[in-house]
Amino acid sequence: MRIYKIKVNGTTYEVKVMGITETEPVEVKSEKVAVEKAPAAPASAPAPVASTPSEGKAVPAPMQGTILDLKVKVGDAVKAGDTLLILEAMKLENEIKSPTDGKVLSIAVSKGQSVSMNETLLILG
Repeated sequence: MRIYKIKVNGTTYEVKVMGITETEPVEVKSEKVAVEKAPAAPASAPAPVASTPSEGKAVPAPMQGTILDLKVKVGDAVKAGDTLLILEAMKLENEIKSPTDGKVLSIAVSKGQSVSMNETLLILG
């Protein structure tokens, strides 16, 4: 950590700078001064991709939104048209219904989670 005193409009400020490892020339009042350059930020890791089990039918999110409520749990038997969960999008509550009869094999989301369009919500078998 380095501590610098900087004067701005007649007021002196003490500035603490952390993580500087390289220098970069900067011109100050027509005078070249070497200042330390911060390292580049590391690239962020790609978002994990949810895997789909080899058996069962994935129920994708029809739109981007937030999971408000789960109406089923793993092991529940469902019929086509049963409400599986409530997805809030643009201040509207949308019932996500089962496309087929089956059993809930897994749930890939939780209450309060944000989801993207086509993200797997749950798997029916």
